[in-house]
Parts: sequence; C-alpha cells; structure tokens
Amino acid sequence: MSLELFYELLLALLALAAASWSVAVRDSYSATVGFVSYGLLMALVWMQLQAVDVALTEAAIGSGLTGLLLLGAAARLRATEARVTARPSRGLRAVAALACAGLSAALAATVLSLPQSTPSLAGAAIAALPATGLGNPVNGVLMAFRAFDTLLEKVVLVLSLVGVWSLAPDLGWSGRPRLLHPFADDGVLRFLARTLPPLGLLFGLHLMWNGADEPGGAFQGATVLAAMWLLVLMAGLGDAPQVRARWLRVAAIAGPATFLSVGLAGMGIAGAFLAYPEAHAKSLILFVEVPMMLTVALVLALLVAGPPEPTPDR
Repeated sequence: MSLELFYELLLALLALAAASWSVAVRDSYSATVGFVSYGLLMALVWMQLQAVDVALTEAAIGSGLTGLLLLGAAARLRATEARVTARPSRGLRAVAALACAGLSAALAATVLSLPQSTPSLAGAAIAALPATGLGNPVNGVLMAFRAFDTLLEKVVLVLSLVGVWSLAPDLGWSGRPRLLHPFADDGVLRFLARTLPPLGLLFGLHLMWNGADEPGGAFQGATVLAAMWLLVLMAGLGDAPQVRARWLRVAAIAGPATFLSVGLAGMGIAGAFLAYPEAHAKSLILFVEVPMMLTVALVLALLVAGPPEPTPDR
C-alpha cells in the first residue's frame, strides 16, 4: 500500500468517525465540536482532490463561521437541554439510522453509475478565460460566465440578514446584536482579539486580490474579515453597530448594488447584461469584488451575531 493511499484511507475514516460522532453524541456542544472537526477534515479531502478554492470555502464557512454560529446556538440551548430528560426511543433511532444508511447507499450508487466521460463545459470555460483577464478559472466562472448567479447569491445573503433582523422585538430595531458565546474569559480570547485582526485583515485582502489568478477570492477573503470582527466582538473589545445606523445599511447593499450597476453598464458598453469589455474586464471585476467583499464580511458577521436586542443607549 502506497503512502498516499494510506493517507487517503486514514482521512476517509477520520471524516466518517467525526460525522458519526456529531450525529450520535447527545449534547449539542459536543455535536458542534464534531461538526467543526468534520469540516476541517473535509477541507483536507478537497485539498487532496486538488480543489483548493472549495477547500478554502469549506474551512472558512463549513467549519469556521458555521461552527461559531452553532456554538452560539449551543450556548443558548444549554439551559434548555439540562431540563430535557426525554430521549428518542431506540426504535426511532434505528429507523433514523436505516434512513441515513439508505440515503447514503442511494447517493453512492448514483455516483458510481455515472458515465466515465460526463458532459462538461470546462473546456469551453478555460478557452474563454483569457477574455476575462483572470488566471483563476473558478473566479472567472463565478464573476463572468455565471455572474448572474453570483449576483443573486449576494442578494440572498442580504435578504437572509433582513430575515434574522426580523426576529428581533420592536424595540430591538434601535438596538444592537448581542453575541453570546460559551468561551471562558481567561485572557486568551482577548489576547487573540488584539493580535490576530491585523494579520487577518492582510490575509483577507490577499485572498481577494490573489483570487484573480490563484486560489482565493472575495468570498474567502470576506470570511476571514468576518471572523476577525467576530473575534473582537466575542472578546468584548467592541460592540456590534446599531442596526438603525445608515452607514450599516448602505454597506450591507454596497456590494450587490455595485455589481448590478456594472452589469447594467455592460448593456451599453459590452452589448449584454453583466458583460465586460474585454480590454477592461479584469479591472471591472476587481472593482466589483472590493465592495462585495466588504458587504459579505459585514453580513456574515451580523448573521452570526444574531438579531438585535434593546440596549440601554436607545
């Protein structure tokens, strides 16, 4: 057995073990820890498949921000879980296990039944990539060949923030989100919140700028910026802004608004909606990605922070 095959088998077993643990464990905090571990292992799996962009997204979203969101939910549910004594019966758990196993078997059979040579537009996308001025094919697909989907994804992200804010009481609309977390205030969190953000800011900007030609992009960079801001909030070194602040609402729509404006301009200068003139394609894409990165970072952090609550400074 080669060393690479041994590594892949070990990685697969660890991923299955982490997934099984997160499903089988009883308390939500332990399940969240298992889920975060599973996300990190899946990032390694994507790296092994040479899908670096997907690995970055999995580590940042699937394990990072989603894990933080679930940890906050687990902290809120801790008191409720302590009072709950009833557990699902063994029969119900057996049925759930069989249903999961059946679904997994069906997915595996579907994947294995696919033809070896599946239809793909990858060749056509690579051939047309030089017209965008980008060297990263993933970014080229997202910002040029399926730009309309990318635009709608950002709009949905903003709408999801509005949905979270709508859960607030009436007086909360003049307040701030209050981030609850289960971490002890032992000084380590504050130390990290003072030292990591400058490095995280540079790394996030590097991911966005480097994404034009190498793995990375605005979304991955935005996730790093959101994580740095959340670290400061969790350490108590800053407060989330009031949701009634005008600058906050403008910043929340700046990315999609800039993207839409460039797309509409493309109708006049390039002959189609969301089209770029070939001579300025890369510059326009970077022009869109900067405000889009800031909007995504802001929205992701506020989604994790949760709905606003009434504050004394109302």
